[in-house]
Amino acid sequence: MRPLRYSINISLDGCYDHEAMGPDEELHRHAANTLAQADALLFGRVIYGLMESAWRPVAETGVRPEGMPEWTLPFAQTIHAAKKYVVSSTLERVDWNAELLRGDLGAEVRRLKQEPGKGLYVAGVQLPMALAQLGLIDEYEFIVHPRLVGRGPTLFAGLPQHVDLRLVGQKAFRSGAVVLRYEPVRSA
Repeated sequence: MRPLRYSINISLDGCYDHEAMGPDEELHRHAANTLAQADALLFGRVIYGLMESAWRPVAETGVRPEGMPEWTLPFAQTIHAAKKYVVSSTLERVDWNAELLRGDLGAEVRRLKQEPGKGLYVAGVQLPMALAQLGLIDEYEFIVHPRLVGRGPTLFAGLPQHVDLRLVGQKAFRSGAVVLRYEPVRSA
């Protein structure tokens, strides 16, 4: 069974606002390496749209928007090449090496996890909340940035039942961001 891993960048005050985080070369390399360790990416409609609009043109043309550093290219190429599954009841179709997932979320994700491979990767806020409620996330990675944002969604707000986690890894970056990796504590 391949594991489902969740990774997200957050501020010290627990907010997710992708425009408020200051990515750097070290963090982009980490993200590209994280994505490369997965057989496929699992996105909701919003994250899929954000990622496609930001990275697909860069990967397909090799042309970066003004101000986008060259060190973002490996991330663009990695996410572009990855197989993607998009959970959406509103999108009619997807492309960009993507397939729509419809129907019972738990059943669909369990089916994907049963396939052989290295693992699946999920990002975002709403989809991971649903997956956490179903007990389907095998590893949580929080990249905590040394910034107070004060806006944006907070992770797992309204989670109906707590999820106990066990620290399995940590890494500090020169920027002061810290990667914290956890696995759920499963009842026997």
